[in-house]
Amino acid sequence: MYRKLVLICFTLVLVQGIASATQYAYQVNFSNKNGSPAFSDSLSILSHRALSRRAAQGLTLDSTDLPVPRAYLDSVVRLTGGKIHEVSRWLNLCVVLISDSTRIHTLSGKSFIQSTRLVGYYAGTLHKGAIQSVEDQKQPAPKTTGGATYYDQTWTQTLMVKGNYLHDLGFKATGKMIAVIDAGFIYTDTHPGFDSLRSSGRIAETHNFTLDTSFVYGYDIHGTSVLSTMAGYVPDTYVGSAPLATYALYVTEDDNSEQPIELINMLCAAERADSLGADIISSSLGYNTFDDPADDLHFTTDCDGKSTIAAKAANMATKKGILFVASAGNEGGNSWNMVLTPGDADSALTIGSVNTSAIAVGSSGYGPNAAGQIKPDVCGLGHYASVFSSTGYNSEDGTSLSTPQIAGWAACLLQGAPHSTPSQLRRAIVQCADHYSSPDSHIGYGIPDFSCAAIALNVLDTPTPNPNSF
Repeated sequence: MYRKLVLICFTLVLVQGIASATQYAYQVNFSNKNGSPAFSDSLSILSHRALSRRAAQGLTLDSTDLPVPRAYLDSVVRLTGGKIHEVSRWLNLCVVLISDSTRIHTLSGKSFIQSTRLVGYYAGTLHKGAIQSVEDQKQPAPKTTGGATYYDQTWTQTLMVKGNYLHDLGFKATGKMIAVIDAGFIYTDTHPGFDSLRSSGRIAETHNFTLDTSFVYGYDIHGTSVLSTMAGYVPDTYVGSAPLATYALYVTEDDNSEQPIELINMLCAAERADSLGADIISSSLGYNTFDDPADDLHFTTDCDGKSTIAAKAANMATKKGILFVASAGNEGGNSWNMVLTPGDADSALTIGSVNTSAIAVGSSGYGPNAAGQIKPDVCGLGHYASVFSSTGYNSEDGTSLSTPQIAGWAACLLQGAPHSTPSQLRRAIVQCADHYSSPDSHIGYGIPDFSCAAIALNVLDTPTPNPNSF
């Protein structure tokens, strides 16, 4: 099976027991939100931190913040005999799991139902128990601040974007929350490079949207590699771009198949990040083709920055005051060649990959998106980028690794300029990139300079207390 996950450097197959029943996953779109609770109950929808983030940007609640009416969900369950897998208030839809596909027709003609669509098929029950031990899984295939000594293995990728300037000022993303949407986080709960993250309680939340469980420390090591470029913190050995940030770890990818439901998983993860109060979302996943060719995307009509569910998730997150950082993908040079979704999204800060000579890597996805918008926006080091291995350190390739680096530096920048909106952050990063005056379809606006971006946003030279710290 050919995967369209952006740089799955090393994929682990989830080993699970034989399931008892077939399941069909249907996307159910609702026609309205009649009967939804009033905004006065907003604290049940959004955390205090989330409301504070919006207030700081002058954002108000709107209809997309209202939950899907409980009566609608109850009716879907009653009529289909199924189980609700996930719900999106932003797009007013749910995914229901049913064992008999004909039961979806029981929703036909109901006034509150707009449409239904098959988005996943499982030969067994989807909601199985999570694997709790690394030993139960197939093992992966081989794969003074400011100076080289302090950063050691991450010095090259740090210096390339002048991220050390922000750390030197004291901005290491303290009080900022980054939601990481990925495929799995094997070893994140044991790797010594994450000792600081774990011991200080800076993992705010974990959730697996694929299996509806809080367990995320299995399935794949891809998310661990991604996370390490931001959260790794072993001074004089390895220092990530946002070593003191708080993190939410979300699994949305299913390594056993490639189906449209994974885009809805991503949407629901973005909504959960919003509710939790995340400042930045980093996603190193990207999509274009699926197991069923009928579900495949068509670049010219689908990747226009606003049409796919993944792109809608990125754009909506931005409207809620969250900077959405997405990878361009690694399809450069093949038959697709272009950026993947959600990297095509209008408002996403889309990241490509360069090598140590600051030259775009051939496999980095090309732009523009189908609407002609320049993509990628900027690039980071994605060729021989330093990451965590099972217990030590390694180097890997791909936009999956350049993306979180930039997301982490953006979090540091936001700490220094806490009232900046996503568009202001993105503009500062883009305008301070080395190809800003002559962007192209492969490197976008080029490699950002975070010392320049800090000056552009009038970053203070001393961190101030953050009232919204987790």
